[in-house]
Amino acid sequence: SIKGARFIRFLDAFNIPIVTFVDVPGYLPGTIQEHGGVIRNGAKLIYAYAEATCPKITVITRKAYGGAYCVMSSKHLRGDTNYSWPTGEIAVMGAKGAVEIIFRGGDAAKEEKNYVEKFQNPLRAAQRGFVDDVILPRFTRQQIIRDLELLKNKNLCNPWRKHGNIPL
Repeated sequence: SIKGARFIRFLDAFNIPIVTFVDVPGYLPGTIQEHGGVIRNGAKLIYAYAEATCPKITVITRKAYGGAYCVMSSKHLRGDTNYSWPTGEIAVMGAKGAVEIIFRGGDAAKEEKNYVEKFQNPLRAAQRGFVDDVILPRFTRQQIIRDLELLKNKNLCNPWRKHGNIPL
């Protein structure tokens, strides 16, 4: 996370576009992860993406779960364009974990299948505006080139302040 945050801030300093390919199963919750600095270091990455004003293009290739999805230049962090491949899974958590929490004691296999069909696909995210389009992998390069051309004169300014309050 720290290296990623430093790299994002470097790109933003010189207005170099950020192209992010996402395949993140999420952060594991727990005290061991908290003591290891996952939250503290993840906050640095989310801050870097949120503060960046250069063009930001995101392609979800597979898993985009929970807080990790939000951190990786999602629409919620002012990502300019967000795409998903048909294999993209945009959800709060994986189907198995969600079903174990929501449907305790029920038919887990059946409910997991229903959950996958209903929630764990890019079409649901596109309907809600979290993804601009679902594209085939072979068209990814062409779409990114079009977006870079469209965003080459992007001029976005953050509200004035002396400096940000990056989580240290």
